[in-house]
Amino acid sequence: MRQWMIDAFAEGPFKGNPACVVEPLDVWPDDGWMQSLAAENNQAETAFLRRTGGDSVFDLRWFTPATEVKLCGHATLASGHVILSELGLDGSEVGFDTQSGRLIVRRAAQGYEMDFPADPPHPIKEPENLAFAIGAAPVEVWSGQYVVAVLKDEAAVHRAAPDLAAIKEMTFFALRAGAGMLGITALADPGSPYDVVSRFFAPGAGIPEDPATGSLHCMLSPLFSDKLGRETLRFHQAFPGRGGDLECERRGERVLLRGSAVTVVEGRLRV
Repeated sequence: MRQWMIDAFAEGPFKGNPACVVEPLDVWPDDGWMQSLAAENNQAETAFLRRTGGDSVFDLRWFTPATEVKLCGHATLASGHVILSELGLDGSEVGFDTQSGRLIVRRAAQGYEMDFPADPPHPIKEPENLAFAIGAAPVEVWSGQYVVAVLKDEAAVHRAAPDLAAIKEMTFFALRAGAGMLGITALADPGSPYDVVSRFFAPGAGIPEDPATGSLHCMLSPLFSDKLGRETLRFHQAFPGRGGDLECERRGERVLLRGSAVTVVEGRLRV
């Protein structure tokens, strides 16, 4: 059984967000086995694929080192890269059936384009202890799949030193946001090659800080499209030492996420 490690939302190796992708299987392994492999890989996500009988549609599940998740952007991009490039699918796109519905990855002029459901956030009152957990005072707070704090500028995003234990304990009562998962964001400095900068912390899912989070941008794309009056924006996720880059286009109830992927490791599982 083969497995690849892919750097997603990256133009070159050792950038973006690593994801492990296990080659497509005929049946799902035991859930406990998949969770154990994800913990062994110790990457933000390990993606598992199941054949459906067709060449261009697969079932897809994602596991962090601690739990299964309902939506993951970078591991979907990595899975598309494996099917379209490593396994050489003869076609321009591949579909994945997931807990979040059908997700599409297609070849683009540069890299890939993914078709994801938009998650327009709504403004909320600042939760108690949020500024302490972030290590910075939010200007605005929004909620969708996650809670996202807008900070005053790009420097504040880079300087933030969140208290991960405090974030993990935050459940955001009365919200549908995931427990122990928090994004911070701001408009980029003038002259930057991107429009918006962000970071994402998910200790509740066993991920201290995620290098490049596709699902977060299903919220950030509609949020900042409304703020800036443009449907297509460039985003930089400022994970220290790596960083990931995405172009996002809001299309009604969908978001098109564009980025590149690079194969870093190909291995063979012996278990």
